[in-house]
Amino acid sequence: MRHAPLAVLLLPLLAACGQSRQVANNEYYDDSQRGRVQGRLSGNQDGLLILGTDRSRPRDGAGDPGGSGGGLGVNAYLWRASLDTLSFMPLSSADPYGGVIITDWYSPSAAPGERFRATAYILGRQLRSDGVRVSVFRQELRNGAWMDVPVSSGTGTELEDKVLARARELRSQSAAL
Repeated sequence: MRHAPLAVLLLPLLAACGQSRQVANNEYYDDSQRGRVQGRLSGNQDGLLILGTDRSRPRDGAGDPGGSGGGLGVNAYLWRASLDTLSFMPLSSADPYGGVIITDWYSPSAAPGERFRATAYILGRQLRSDGVRVSVFRQELRNGAWMDVPVSSGTGTELEDKVLARARELRSQSAAL
């Protein structure tokens, strides 16, 4: 009697193993087969999806080149441009769905007594001038301890401008392809 709940949970798994077939190599990559495969996976031939996501139709912004593209939650051009622009700093974390890039501390070789850290926020799915925000933090080494010091107000804006210029460049390169 103790094993009855376990048996109830395992029964659907065992039933699913009963039907097997050979999968053709082109079945998942050939668009002509896509509808048939999706209908079979969902248990309904007319394409109603019960499990998963219908990837045959573009989501909001995914159909246009400036949209999210490969599953990103933000504009792909701004995302790539932000990574490229901040690539001189070590990367601490990057969240492509939330649109946040955080760098680790970076000390320029010309000024070893100071270090910088940046956080870039991609604010949407469209390539717009207000689609990116960059916050820069600065510290100086004083008496053996790192102390926060103010950053020039134009530093974040300059980085944002570089990100936008790089995003426009990436978009024009992809349009030429």
